Amino acid sequence: MTRRIARVVIDSPLPQLDRLFDYAVPDELAGVSPGVRVKVPLRTAGRVVDAFVAEVGEEADATRALSDVESVVSAVEVMPDRLYRLARRAADRAAGSASDVLRLAIPKRQVRVEKAWQPRSDAPAVTDDALEHARALLAEYGGLAEVLAERERAAVEAIPSLRGAVPHWAALLAAAATVTLAGGESAVLVVPDHRDEDQLLSALSAIVPDEAVVRMDARQSNPDRYRAFLRTLEPRPVVVVGNRSAVYAPVQAGLVAIWDDGDALLAEPLAPYVHARDAALVRQEQEGSSLLFAGHTRTSEVQRLVLGGWMREITATRRVLPRVQLSTPQELEQGTQRVPSSAFASARSAIAEGPVLVQVARPGFAPTLVCATCRAPARCTHCGGPLAAHRRGAVPVCGWCGRDARSWRCAHCEGQQVRLAASGSERTADELGRAFPGVRVIVSDGTHQVLSVGPEPALVIATRGAEPIAEGGYRAVILLDGARMLQAPELRIGESCLRWWSDAAALAAPGAPVHLVGVDGPVARALATWTQPAYARAELEARGPLHMPPTVRVAQLEGAAASVRTALEGLRGEGITGDAVLGPLPVAGEDDRVRALVRFAYAAGPIVASTLRAAVIADATRARRARERARSTLSVHLDILEPEI
Repeated sequence: MTRRIARVVIDSPLPQLDRLFDYAVPDELAGVSPGVRVKVPLRTAGRVVDAFVAEVGEEADATRALSDVESVVSAVEVMPDRLYRLARRAADRAAGSASDVLRLAIPKRQVRVEKAWQPRSDAPAVTDDALEHARALLAEYGGLAEVLAERERAAVEAIPSLRGAVPHWAALLAAAATVTLAGGESAVLVVPDHRDEDQLLSALSAIVPDEAVVRMDARQSNPDRYRAFLRTLEPRPVVVVGNRSAVYAPVQAGLVAIWDDGDALLAEPLAPYVHARDAALVRQEQEGSSLLFAGHTRTSEVQRLVLGGWMREITATRRVLPRVQLSTPQELEQGTQRVPSSAFASARSAIAEGPVLVQVARPGFAPTLVCATCRAPARCTHCGGPLAAHRRGAVPVCGWCGRDARSWRCAHCEGQQVRLAASGSERTADELGRAFPGVRVIVSDGTHQVLSVGPEPALVIATRGAEPIAEGGYRAVILLDGARMLQAPELRIGESCLRWWSDAAALAAPGAPVHLVGVDGPVARALATWTQPAYARAELEARGPLHMPPTVRVAQLEGAAASVRTALEGLRGEGITGDAVLGPLPVAGEDDRVRALVRFAYAAGPIVASTLRAAVIADATRARRARERARSTLSVHLDILEPEI
């Protein structure tokens, strides 16, 4: 006698539950099918939990003790097999749980939205004019059309310019999606933030029917996000535009493209910490779609794939590059101004014709204050947080606790006066506004968000990544605070600065001057000559002998000393020994926890990930039996962007 069984993925953060569980399907639950949401009893906890059905089959041994599926939550198959396999492989690569990935990919159910949903199968039509326009744009990049047709992988160096009111990169991805859609397949376009989404949607609106475009991002309300998710379950092709979690959109993708993969917003902050770039690579290998990594610069991760022959290099057939001019640190030392005379003259000349962009490192008026006597950083006497000033002559305020510092006294020299040590966007606007009387000054940063400006004369002060699009392009671009940006203690700070500056330079009008102030060296030369791939190649070559990522993979282990030691012993049993392990060392501020880094070759990835996952499960099980607090358990983060020991 046979019986129906369902193998389910339990929606739980507990690592020991990260496997398929068998449940018997009662005769009255005919709606149990792969992909649907169900309720199942969890005997160890004595409660009913949510789950997704991964498989349904017949079992010959009907005597095996199995619990019954409690109920079917919905008949909608929200977890297609391709989504489960993607979540499983992405989680395995990162030593994580599939349920954690599925939680990012599948929104919470909205009953009203689901009841109103009417799935359709008719494919949206792409007009001949739109398709011809898209193919003409793709022809500007040698070999790109072949990459899409042959389902290959490519690193695309986007043309640094504007096409009308949208950046060229947005028009490029829209064209690739249009060709894919016309071929009867879906496209997934992943960008870092909502500003990029708006620009990409604007480019798509000109050539793709509105009904064929779906936006998926965390800023949407729960009903809107679930409505968009349901659209991706329909058989008709669609273009998905969204942030990092959109890479898991459950469409049958013919194209997956990521813009600006070096942006930190594409790194998932939740376990299992799978970067959108890595998820896209896993997805392409699984589904055989085309894969594009596009940008004005190139990350060392993508450059490694190019050098290994795994990705093709695609550049424009006709390169029109920004006119970058360098102002060295020596020029700044000769005067007292933040803006050297050459850049100031360019701005004064350009402001008569249209907007001028000035990029700064930080928002606010004076984000950093120091003691006027000894130059030590000014810290709050209550909590030790940094003091800042919101405007000229304002009382300093702590950036952590919000207390003012009317009676502040330096802990080092007893001085009672502070001075400005850094200029934020508002102070820069105040200073340059006085230098350009009568000119409109626009501030764009995290507090004051401006998406676009007109062609009229204006001085636009923007923090990195918050630069508005200017109609017709900026008549001049001045990049300030470059030396301060490069001083950040980060492994990838050179790559990041080159990306910030390149993206800003791409907003300039044709032939407009771009001034990089106070910076020299390899990063400045790469910007001036527009040879970003060569810089990525040099970075990769420099990191190789030091065994630094991405020439190797890195795993960060953190937890109680005994837990980390046990996990490291397990890796030693797999041949990971010697200088591959750094630490463990105590975690700052947490005496009961230690941290260690493990460096390993890509070929050893599967065995390292499975060994660490087993260690996490064993530690969580031990802690649960001993009823220890969850904070004591072991955590693992693979491919961490900024390793810290």
